[in-house]
Amino acid sequence: MTFIRIEAVETLTCDILVIGAGPAGSSAALEASSKGARVVVVDRRAVIGVPVQCAEYIPAFLLGELRLRGGFVVQPLRGMKTFLNGRLIQEIAAPGYTIRRDAFDQLLADEAAKAGAAVLSSTRAVAMDGGDVLIRQKGKVESRVRARVIIGADGPHSIAGRWIGSQNANLIPAVQARVCLSRPMEFTEVFFDERIYGGYGWLFPKGDEANVGLGMKKRGDRNEIGDMLEELLSLLSGQGKIAGDPFHIKAGHIPAEPRRAITGRNIMLAGDAAGHTHPITGAGIAQAVMGGRMAGKWAARAVESGDLSYLSGYESEWTELFGDTLERGFERRRLLESKWSRLEEIFKYCWVTFKEYHEPYKRNNGTGQRGVPG
Repeated sequence: MTFIRIEAVETLTCDILVIGAGPAGSSAALEASSKGARVVVVDRRAVIGVPVQCAEYIPAFLLGELRLRGGFVVQPLRGMKTFLNGRLIQEIAAPGYTIRRDAFDQLLADEAAKAGAAVLSSTRAVAMDGGDVLIRQKGKVESRVRARVIIGADGPHSIAGRWIGSQNANLIPAVQARVCLSRPMEFTEVFFDERIYGGYGWLFPKGDEANVGLGMKKRGDRNEIGDMLEELLSLLSGQGKIAGDPFHIKAGHIPAEPRRAITGRNIMLAGDAAGHTHPITGAGIAQAVMGGRMAGKWAARAVESGDLSYLSGYESEWTELFGDTLERGFERRRLLESKWSRLEEIFKYCWVTFKEYHEPYKRNNGTGQRGVPG
């Protein structure tokens, strides 16, 4: 991969500055560079994609969309098993793949570099000053980037989002460990439990290992997520699915947002920075790649035409493709959290693999029939 390093205080000029070299940022950089724009990508990590903070699952359709060489797919998956309060309640076909997310991110960034983007690792965007973005490399050298368009793809706590007043306000804490599998598995497993408030646990097999984790909201002053991860690991060990001690334990936040404005002035947001993860499932890689491509396309058009009003085309296109999905997901999240004490009753209305998810929720009126809306 081609990187550049800043050796002295200077001002870099470019058409498009992309903050973040994850799936959204690298996809945006690749798209814009392929259309002739001069693109600079900055990423705070020393090694792109490291550390991994992701369940590392992609739906099957995305693999064909990516046009990447191999090396990041670990195994295909046949489907998903869903458990509610310890009971298996559904098994469905849901083809997909578990991947090496670090290798995936690195390949995308490498493709962007091959298309002409300049990629700066160990480089953090720290402030905006007079329209320029101040960047700091390895915590020492500070420089300016003067860009006509800025794409913020810098995760749930996006600094670019702060610059335009579009920030994630509903972040769900998550924690995940890597474990060894006792036997090969071909299904993902998700676990809903009354103790995992507003979220769920998961197991995603990756060859002879698996990612096991959970996301859940806090209730009052209680922070139960660490204890619940230990309980989930103990359960899976007792069932003979995993063996040995967990390793590579990581924590982070998952956006669970309603649709909101993601452009302002000459700034656009994509991926987690834009809250484009699904508010119920937390899935976000596919939306990040597709949204990043859209952002890169509209940014390049704005640069070519000299007209920043083209950036609104990104917001319109993204909303047309994903807006309804995001809105329904957030609506179902509000139902899930507000009626958590009736999880057994509302569950099918709140999980995407059930037909009830797409129907109006009606509370059980005690007669065994569905009654008036709850």
